[in-house]
Amino acid sequence: MDWSNVTAEDLVEALREVDWSSPPRPFSEFFSRFTVPRSHSKWSSRLKCNLYYYRTNYFLMIILILGMGFLRKPLAIVAALTTAMTIAFLNDSFAATFSEKITRSVRQFSPHLAAKLRAPLAPVIRGRPSTKRAIFICGRPRWVFVLVFSGVSFFLWIVSCGALMVLWALAIGLLATVLHASFRTPNLKARLNTFREEFRAVWRNYSDL
Repeated sequence: MDWSNVTAEDLVEALREVDWSSPPRPFSEFFSRFTVPRSHSKWSSRLKCNLYYYRTNYFLMIILILGMGFLRKPLAIVAALTTAMTIAFLNDSFAATFSEKITRSVRQFSPHLAAKLRAPLAPVIRGRPSTKRAIFICGRPRWVFVLVFSGVSFFLWIVSCGALMVLWALAIGLLATVLHASFRTPNLKARLNTFREEFRAVWRNYSDL
């Protein structure tokens, strides 16, 4: 992967399409084998492979490091959770799954209310439903939830005064993630997983033509 040509828009689009519902990899596999990459191309390929394959492990590791920093500031924990939800709502898979679970829970005691929480029907273009449509959460546009949660998290960060502590904890978590992804030797499952996702990306671009 040529990181020099990656733009901020590419990173945002990649985060939206990544499926974050995969379970974490076993602890024994996560700390299995470490080697030094032999070249810059090997390092960039390994970094991309491990970041995607162990993404859930890295996410939990960063959350754990942040949690250790929040021990003295309980209010900052709520601020961090609302910030995490704001970022998570930007992911298409998480937003759709979250909305579906909320709708199913509400349907158990109020089917009428659950019907109102469903997303509007996709517009039909030339006899086919449009694949590129806005993401809805509980019947409302996604940007509504993003604005509400970001506003609440911003207020809580100011009240808790834990922004500097969070930056240090986040920097440590990201550094640990990059170090692990750089020295962890990808196994066969990680390589096959990367090849599969690259094939999906190529096929997706081909189907859009």
